[in-house]
This record gives sequence, C-alpha cells and structure tokens, in this order.
Amino acid sequence: MVLDKIKHENDIKKLTPNELLELSDEIRDFLVESISKTGGHLASNLGVIKLTMALHLCFDLPKDKLIWDVGHQSYTHKLLTGRLEGFENLRKYGGMSGFPKAKESSCDSFDTGHSSTSISAGLGYAQARELIGEDYYVVSIIGDGALTGGEAFEALNNASRMKSNFIIVLNDNNMSISENVGGLNRYLSNFRTADAYRDLKLNVMNSLNQIPKYGEKVVKSIRNAKSSIKQLFVPGMLFEEMGIIYLGPVDGNDLNALRKVLEEAKRVDGPVLVHVLTKKGCGYPPAERHPARFHGTDPFEIETGIPKNPRVKANYTDVFATVMMKMGQRNPNVVAITAAMADGTGLKRFSNVYKDRFFDVGIAEGHAVTFAAGLAKAGLIPVFVVYSSFLQRGYDQILHDVCIQKLHVVFAIDRAGLVGSDGETHQGIFDISYLSSIPNMTVLAPKNKWELSDMMKFAVGFEGPIAVRYPRGEAYDGLKELRAPIELGQSELLIKGSRVALFALGSMVKTAMDVAEQLKKEGIHATVVNARFAVPFDSEAIKELAGEHELLVTLEENVQSGGMGEHIAMFLATERIDMGILSIAIPNQFVEHGNVELLKQALRMDADSVTQRIMEVL
Repeated sequence: MVLDKIKHENDIKKLTPNELLELSDEIRDFLVESISKTGGHLASNLGVIKLTMALHLCFDLPKDKLIWDVGHQSYTHKLLTGRLEGFENLRKYGGMSGFPKAKESSCDSFDTGHSSTSISAGLGYAQARELIGEDYYVVSIIGDGALTGGEAFEALNNASRMKSNFIIVLNDNNMSISENVGGLNRYLSNFRTADAYRDLKLNVMNSLNQIPKYGEKVVKSIRNAKSSIKQLFVPGMLFEEMGIIYLGPVDGNDLNALRKVLEEAKRVDGPVLVHVLTKKGCGYPPAERHPARFHGTDPFEIETGIPKNPRVKANYTDVFATVMMKMGQRNPNVVAITAAMADGTGLKRFSNVYKDRFFDVGIAEGHAVTFAAGLAKAGLIPVFVVYSSFLQRGYDQILHDVCIQKLHVVFAIDRAGLVGSDGETHQGIFDISYLSSIPNMTVLAPKNKWELSDMMKFAVGFEGPIAVRYPRGEAYDGLKELRAPIELGQSELLIKGSRVALFALGSMVKTAMDVAEQLKKEGIHATVVNARFAVPFDSEAIKELAGEHELLVTLEENVQSGGMGEHIAMFLATERIDMGILSIAIPNQFVEHGNVELLKQALRMDADSVTQRIMEVL
C-alpha cells in the first residue's frame, strides 16, 4: 500500500503522480473501514482528502503552520503525519484524539475543537512571525459553516491589515457563498496574482498619485470602476472589499488544481482566501446521501452505513424532542432556537411542524442568546437548545442581555457533564460553575427521563432566566414511581436513612442510588436526596440533614470549582453548621476523550469509587 510509505510528515512529497492517485483512494478506503469500527467524524474527512494532500504537498511541516478550524476533519492530516497506527484507538481513553493536538504531533500547530477560531489563531501566528522575524507560511482552513461564526468575521476584518502572506482556505462543502463561474474566474485568479500584474498595478497607481490636483481623483475613479466590474464577475467580492485577495472557487477533488492555486496563494503579499468546493462524504455513497448522519457516527456496517449497535432505548435528546413538540402544541408563544444543531439537539421535528417558530442562527451562540433575549422582551418564550460546551461561547450575553433584565429565556443544555469521545473541548463540565456565578439564574438537572419532561414544563412556565441541563446518552428510566412536583429550590427525598446523606444532582442520582446499595452492605443506611436544583439549592433540606447525619456527600457531574458542592460547603461554613462534607465532582482539570464509564472510574466518580471514598472519610 502507498499509505504504508507515509511514516513521517512530508513523506507524501516523495510519491510519484500515480502513487498520489492511489494514495487518495487508499485514504478513503482506510477511513471508511477504520471509522466503521471505532466511530468518529467521517463525512467531513472524506470531503477534504485531496485538499489535505495538496496542503501537505505545498507546505513544509512542521515549519509551516496548518490550523484546522474545529479540527474534526483532520484525520487525513493525521495519516499524512505518520499516525496511521493510532487510528485503532481513535477517540478511545488513552488513544488518539479526534481533533488536532499539539501533544500528539508538532504538525498540529494549534489545538482546536470549537468552531470559527482558526483565522484568529492563524492571524496571531502570522503577526508573531513578522515581529520575531521568522520565515514560514500560515494556513487557516475553515468551513463555510464555521464562517458564519462572528469570531471568523472579526478575524477577517483584522486580517485585512496584514502586509505579509497569510492564507485562508475556505472549505465550502455546500456552495453557500457562490457558484463556480468557470474559466473566466480561473483566468482572473491567475492574472491577478501574477508578478507582472501586481507590479503594473502598483506602478500605475504610484504614477497617477504623483499628478498634481487630478491624480488622486483618477485613482479613485479607477478603483470604483474596478470594483463595479469585479462585482459582476468575481464571486469573492465580500472578501475583496475587506482587503483580502480572493482565489477560486477551485474543485476540491482536483489535486493538480488545488496545488496550483495554493502555490499562487503563497505569492500574495498580504491576506489571501482560497475558495475550495468540496463534498461531504465524497466517495462513500451512504455518507454522500446522509452527510449529517455521518458527521459524527458510531460504528457502522460498511455495505449499508447502518449502525452496528442501534439504540434500543431513547436518549435524553429524544425525550427532549418529544417534550418540545408538546410545548409547542400547548403554547403558541414557545419558540425554539439552535446554533446550526437542529439534528443534534432534537429540534428537527419541531422545525418541521412549527417552521415560523424555529430559528437556526448558524454557528453564533452569542448572537443566539441575545436574539433570545429580544424575543423574550417582546413577549415570546424562547427555548435556546445548545450543547453545554458551546453555551460557554455566550457567557457575556447570558450575563449582560438576559440575566440583568431577568428575561424569561429557557436554556435547554444538552451534553451536560462528561460526553466521552470528543474529549477536552466538548466535555460539558463547566456550565454549573459559570451559570451559578450569574445572579437571577436558575439551574436544574433531572434524575431521569420523566423528570426532564417535568422540568421543561416548569421552565416554560417559569418567570426569569432558567437552564435545564441533561446528559448525553441513554435516558435513565429508573425511579419512575418517585415523581414529586417541581417546586422552585426544592429537593426530593428518595431514601430516608442516617449517618450519611447523599445529595445528588441530575445524572449522579443513579450513582447515588448504587452507592446507597453498596453502603448498605457495610451496615450504613444512607439517605439519598435528589437535589434537582443546583441554583438555588435546597438550603432548608441541608439544614435538616445536618441534624441527623454526620457526613453530607454532594454528587455532581461538573468541575469542583464553582460547582454545587463548593456552594454548599460555603453555606455550611457561613451558617456554622457542624457537619462533615465530601464533594464528589470532577477535579479542576480538562478531561480527555474516552468512554464515559472509564472516565468516571479514572476520576473516582463511579459508584465503587464513591463508596470507597466515603468509607475512607468515615
């Protein structure tokens, strides 16, 4: 196999033209076969195989810097930098990350995971290069979806000031910006970057500017005429008007064309954007037909694309989707907002039935929050459905635009807690901390799927900012018989015991029940309380527990710092309540990728570890 010849970065440059053709096919076959076993991001990676090959042929790694926006499309890049063997443990605990990681390879010049960051990071690299006096190329690769993010436009605006080379590759897999205008556009792209053209333009403008009185007027007229002509023929005028030279569109499946345009881009003195048209799932029919389904996929059968282990039970997103439909039916003021995640957040059904009450704002979480604030101010009930790790991007707007005004915005926070294979950038382990720091915010977490339904109904009927956080994965269906009404700041007693009180939030209620069973074997009949509210927590219940128990154990799937346990510990200290406290939470660290159960064991948050920790304290 040609792929076996790639042991290190830049080995691709040793291959013959025929070997390069074979290599692209081998990479496609390898990715389909490998990801069918491990799961991972498939469609986006299949779309950029030849683009990635062209980048590796045109640039010298790790000297030159390739920065992948989001980074889930970097699998071919990993293969071309000698990480073939690591794919058998892709996204597994202790294995290779599904995103660029500098600790894995010096060719991963910037760790990414969230969208719309690559141009900002690349611009920082390019500016530092000039200040330090070094010589290397910087290339930021960003998708058309990521380009909808506000940070990308902020960076583009800033990049226009660059006087030295900075290359932005727009990976457009949906033709969302412009259509390919063929030969004329290729001619303009080639012509405008030729040395003779650039020198002529500079000399003419300089000469005209020297003419007394009329020179500047002539130059201005020429520029206005040039812009008018460009707007007719050049699809990249948006970038040109920002001071960024535009090249393309170019076929992302044409290796020679890609190499040619990238070499042209290297000659530009200033920022340049290369527009590449790609196709998600390219070369694998199931992924071409269903690119969204193969964005992030579980292991599947290669022949059909059908998952090997189809879900039998509903997950929390499924439960939320059903509840949201009911909320929409019962209350015409309920509207839903997503940031380019209608499928992932369970809003697809709502969007189909209530088209006028569904808003997809693109990858723009900050805007989504303030947009929701405006909707709420005008009398509607906006439900912003978002992954926990992505809501972090709207912190200022939550504080400034929602909570100060006490607006009734409902935040449905999916993927709260440990999410597993996507790792550090996607673990939803900070939301309790950053939300509880904001006055006027209320935060709930359900113990099971029925309580998620009850909490969403409570949230829609609430007045003021409110967040319901729920985990990724199969919805817990235990404790069905225990379903006390939801009341603000009130916990729920599940088991009455003595000596040890387990005060658990959300997903950790199930763990607390398992711990109680294990403690029973040690002769300890623990009390189990479903906290329900992280903010405001049930302080009266805490006081009552203190009179009958020597140890309070708080359990939450959030970092220790700023979490519910820390707030309760402060409450005990402030109220001078004599009671021991053990906080079970995630250590103040970033958590790598891996199976959630394995991660909990490593973090000593599984039932066995929690029981052991309690016995150690006792």
